[in-house]
Amino acid sequence: MKEGLTLNMNAYLPLRDVVFHTLREAILKGDLKPGERLMELQLAAKLGVSRTPIREAIRMLEQEGLAVTIPRKGAEVAKMTEKDMQDVLQVREALDELAASIACEKISEEELGGLRRTMHEFEEYTKTKDLKRIAEADVRFHDIIYQATGNPKLVNMLNNLREQMYRYRVEYLKEEKNYPVLIREHCQIVEGLSEKNKEKVTEAMHKHVENQVAAVKEIIREQE
Repeated sequence: MKEGLTLNMNAYLPLRDVVFHTLREAILKGDLKPGERLMELQLAAKLGVSRTPIREAIRMLEQEGLAVTIPRKGAEVAKMTEKDMQDVLQVREALDELAASIACEKISEEELGGLRRTMHEFEEYTKTKDLKRIAEADVRFHDIIYQATGNPKLVNMLNNLREQMYRYRVEYLKEEKNYPVLIREHCQIVEGLSEKNKEKVTEAMHKHVENQVAAVKEIIREQE
C-alpha cells in the first residue's frame, strides 16, 4: 500500500462514499495493486476513520468488481482476468449497439450539440494527460447517447454495467497510443447519429468496443 493514501474529503457525501471513492481511485491508479489485502484495521488507521465505513466501502468495491472477499482470508483488490473483461464488454457491446440504434431515431439537435461538445472536450483532455478528466469525458459522451434513447430501463442497465467496466475503461485510457483511435471512433459515432444512419452508427459502436477488448486483453496478458 502506498504511504500517500489519504482521504479525499467531500462535505456533501456520506463518509462511506468518501472512503469508497478514495479506495476506488487508489485501485484504478494502481496505488492499491491486484491481489493486495484490504485490511479493515490498517485502512481505518491510515484514513483516520472507524472500521464501519471501511467495511461498507469494501462492499461497494465488490459490487463494481474492484474487490473480492476470499474465504478465511478476507477482502483483497480483485485481479483483472480476460474472462471477466470479456463477459463485461460482451454485454456492453450488445447494449451499446442497441442504445445507438434507438438513439439514431430519437436523438435531438440539442443532444447532438452536446455530443459534439463532449467529443471535442475528450480530444482536448487527451492532450492534458489528466486520466480522470479523460475518463469522465468518455463516460459523458456515452451517457448522452444512453439518455437520448428515452428508455430509462436501458439507461439503468447501462449505468450498472458502467460501474463494472470502469476499471477496464481506465486501463484502456492509460495508453496514449489509443487516443487517436478513440477520437476517430467518437467522430464516426457522431456522424452516424447525425445522419440517422443506423447501420453506420451500430458498426462504429461495434468497432469501438471491439478495439477496447483487444487492447485491454493485451494489457491483462502483460500484467500476468
